[in-house]
Amino acid sequence: MAELLNLGVLISGNGSNLQSIIDHIEQGSLKAVIKIVVSNNPDAYGITRAQKHGIPVVVIKNSDFKNKVGFDAELIRILKDHQVDLVVLAGFMRIITPDFLKAFPGRVMNIHPALLPSFPGLHAQKQAFDYGVKVSGCTVHFVDEGVDTGPIIIQASVPVLDDDTDDTLAARILKEEHRIYPEAIQLFADGRLEISGRKVFIRK
Repeated sequence: MAELLNLGVLISGNGSNLQSIIDHIEQGSLKAVIKIVVSNNPDAYGITRAQKHGIPVVVIKNSDFKNKVGFDAELIRILKDHQVDLVVLAGFMRIITPDFLKAFPGRVMNIHPALLPSFPGLHAQKQAFDYGVKVSGCTVHFVDEGVDTGPIIIQASVPVLDDDTDDTLAARILKEEHRIYPEAIQLFADGRLEISGRKVFIRK
């Protein structure tokens, strides 16, 4: 049996993408193991999700550190202690530092609820809805030093319906997030992703 990919998942809230990753692992469609879940929010529901599946959790609060560098140094230590191959951001509400990216080069992945490069940052679904787009969606990308600017791995489009609200649109986008994030992680596990400049090529 091929070796499983070791994941470290970073969360701040509900953890629905974490749950989707757990579900895909348990169904056998994602050949990975979550070695550690780290939350910067002690009240995140994602902590409960992880604990229900026997996954180790560490909480490190923003307020425990004087600056981002100190926070990220502790985060790096925890992930390296757990021998993490890929860092998965799943609703992690912090900008990570260049030091963090240097510790895991080409090994940090994020999902964003819009078709990047449109509508980066917070409340992307509402941004898209308010702008009046006819198509929205979600994007899995590698993380770089910008905000939602890293090389794109997979995108999924979602039509915006006439009777949509930003909440109904967000719910339909979330369904696609749950589909494509595990798919992107499995491509990484299979060694099929190749970054060249701004582009990510998926090898056959």
